[in-house]
Amino acid sequence: MRVTNIVHLGIKELRSLLRDPVMLVLILFAFTFWVYAGATAMPELLNRAQIAIVDEDRSPLSSRIAGAFHSPYFAAPELIDPDIMDARMDAGRDTFALVIPAGFQRDILAGHPVTAQLNVDATRITQAFTGSGYVQAIVTAEVREFASRHHGATDLPVDLVLRARFNPELDNTWFGSVMQVINNVTLLSIILSGAALIRERERGTVEHLLTMPVTPFEIMISKVWSMGLVVLIASAASIGLVVQGWIGVPVEGSVVLFLAGAALHVFATTSLGIFLATLARSMPQFGLLLIIVLLPLEMLSGGVTPRESMPGIMQALMLAAPDTHFVMLAQAILYRGAGISIVWPQFLALAAIGAVLFAIALLRFRRTISTMA
Repeated sequence: MRVTNIVHLGIKELRSLLRDPVMLVLILFAFTFWVYAGATAMPELLNRAQIAIVDEDRSPLSSRIAGAFHSPYFAAPELIDPDIMDARMDAGRDTFALVIPAGFQRDILAGHPVTAQLNVDATRITQAFTGSGYVQAIVTAEVREFASRHHGATDLPVDLVLRARFNPELDNTWFGSVMQVINNVTLLSIILSGAALIRERERGTVEHLLTMPVTPFEIMISKVWSMGLVVLIASAASIGLVVQGWIGVPVEGSVVLFLAGAALHVFATTSLGIFLATLARSMPQFGLLLIIVLLPLEMLSGGVTPRESMPGIMQALMLAAPDTHFVMLAQAILYRGAGISIVWPQFLALAAIGAVLFAIALLRFRRTISTMA
């Protein structure tokens, strides 16, 4: 192995990437607008949901219910007539339409069963699912307090004090932005390394490399360090400029320690990308393989749902994936400010998994090179 060959081959890969505008746009989009979209699109919590109220009772209780819907969960409710309720929902103007029937307060005070109708636009699935529970809880609480002739909760012998750590405002953008960066590191490292090999095969430059005094190991390691360097620089810029600067998410731990873990993760995922590229004969085939590989990695690594909520056998199987350990160390460092004394098991696991994936990819790459020769 000659270090100069690895350096020059890596520089060649960087120059080839600079001449590929599609890949450059993908990198720029993934670590800027995609991160912003991941932080702000489809929040899990209700945020300024549109609600209309058909008040056929016109009583103090119905007015009290209407005044209970306020920001940040709901936009200011609009009082509408019943004949335009369906048209407004058909036009997408309201997510919720609450109908308070006539005689609502009278029947409540008389102790008679009363039914209020809630119409929900279920095409807005996240807000519809979460908001229905919010509306029911608000209406129930207001009716109970009005019927008991007082406002406020009953004093209990036990007082539960809630303290939210690391994200005291429970802001969903804090989670979404950082997780999008983590997912993009995996996505781009696999795509760039695999595309680099397929691009050489389609252009016929692999045959040129075979005539040069370089080994398959030197060719492969040059692709790993060059494409990995691009991903690390892009992720560092995204953490500093987009996550912290644009979105305003505070990072608790060391970004340098996070990048060190990302380097080990990129070593594993670029090797995986080269392995997939040796199986595919063209970019469309490589894209299909990416779908099969990336979806399980991102869905089951703990970045979307906690690993503890998955079946035990799935938790055990996903320990063999680099994404699982990278998500664990990234969340510990960036969210909770963990140091190396806490995340060193994940560092060791990434190094071991990366070494295994690199060895498998190198073996497959050598066989592919030998068939070309």
